[in-house]
Amino acid sequence: MEELGLKTHLKFNPKFGRLLEISDEGAKVILETTEEMAVDEEGLVHGGFIFGAADFCAMATVNEPYVVLARVSNCEFLAPVEVGDIVEFNGKILLKDKRKVDVSVEGYLEQIKVFEGLFGCVVLDKHVLSKKKEEDKKTK
Repeated sequence: MEELGLKTHLKFNPKFGRLLEISDEGAKVILETTEEMAVDEEGLVHGGFIFGAADFCAMATVNEPYVVLARVSNCEFLAPVEVGDIVEFNGKILLKDKRKVDVSVEGYLEQIKVFEGLFGCVVLDKHVLSKKKEEDKKTK
């Protein structure tokens, strides 16, 4: 994924969302659904996998090393996804104000919109866990 210019979430497992494109305008991620994502014998995919791929798409859209998710609004699951489906997520920056970035993510199964959400992201100067790790070292 680094070869596409990705600067964040470099250890994200591609089986939960694979980056296809990244640019100043946004990012594109696909989720190839598998049997292990099913919640029942009918093959319905758990919404958490859909949300996780959408979240990764939002982070890739911001594409800063230390971007984190702060909030999600208007998150809707619009149609079911089943095992074997390939969902394409498209992220687009709506607002960028200093450290705050609002990203719209839509997920499509062919021409059917199955997901949409507004992801409120925050860009940090250092890793969100770096302070905690420093404190842990002091207490040892």
